[in-house]
Amino acid sequence: MIRPLFILLLLGLNTVTFADQGSQNEQTTPDSGLRIPDSDMALWQAAVLGVVEGLTEYLPVSSTGHLILAQQAMGIGMLDLDDKEAVEKAKRAADAYAICIQAGAILAVLLLYFGRVKQALRGFTGDAEGRRLLLSILAGFAPAAVIGLLLDDVIKSKLFAGGAWGLWPTIGAWAAGGLAILIVGWTRRGERDPHKGKSLEELTWQLALIIGFLQCIAMWPGVSRSLVTIVGGVVVGLRLAAAVEFSFLLGLITLGAATCYDGLKHGRDMLDTYSPLTLAVGLVFAALSAALAVKWMVAYLNRHGLQIFGYYRVALAVVVAVLVLLEIL
Repeated sequence: MIRPLFILLLLGLNTVTFADQGSQNEQTTPDSGLRIPDSDMALWQAAVLGVVEGLTEYLPVSSTGHLILAQQAMGIGMLDLDDKEAVEKAKRAADAYAICIQAGAILAVLLLYFGRVKQALRGFTGDAEGRRLLLSILAGFAPAAVIGLLLDDVIKSKLFAGGAWGLWPTIGAWAAGGLAILIVGWTRRGERDPHKGKSLEELTWQLALIIGFLQCIAMWPGVSRSLVTIVGGVVVGLRLAAAVEFSFLLGLITLGAATCYDGLKHGRDMLDTYSPLTLAVGLVFAALSAALAVKWMVAYLNRHGLQIFGYYRVALAVVVAVLVLLEIL
């Protein structure tokens, strides 16, 4: 499966290159009074955001934090204008874009775990195991649905790119999450048994609810939804493989709901700012890179622990902090 995905990725890059050249030619056309929807984001930038989203969505490194960093580095959604309304609209559009391209990553996991999804859906027809899995997923989603609706505007205005506190909330979360992974790994060195613990079939809705409340911590950018749900799964007694699988399944409904909510709330701002082609490029690259990342992560965690992600998070936090202090970012 990996080879066809790489071929598709290369084809996508070629498509973006030619399409982006056409886009740039269109932007240099003398003013005809026509508005150019994607003038604030080149197609190569859309491809970069798609790859960043796909590679980091299901890894315990925080896709939101990486997208905030990528957007700020490329100046996306950060207009330097006196028109406050235009600046706020650009930020809303960029935030909505970053969330809506999650649909590509969702599609990748939906295809990879279609068997589990079918099992959960059979719960509606009376299948006992399917009903148990479905209730667990819904219970895990419920806290995020409530708390996310209540705090959505506050989180985006304070913590996202261009927010009141800049990149510091994300940097702090990267460092804290990385140190937590490393500390747990050091204290449990020699004790890790990937086959010890409950299977996914043994997960109850009450335990899933605990994982759901832990998932809400990831509303702070840089924390990582995957990290807290995987760790939460292990904390409530799941074996590592089952915790990872439940994290993926819970992400389908959580990320799907967030995508729909932001699409409905800020979709008009997004489509006024970016063209449908820009959105399509982000979605395609997110789907392809997410499929690669998920398959690699599952294979890796079957042989190793989470420590590599802890080192990565701490190193990234240090590097980005230095760049912010030097005013490079």
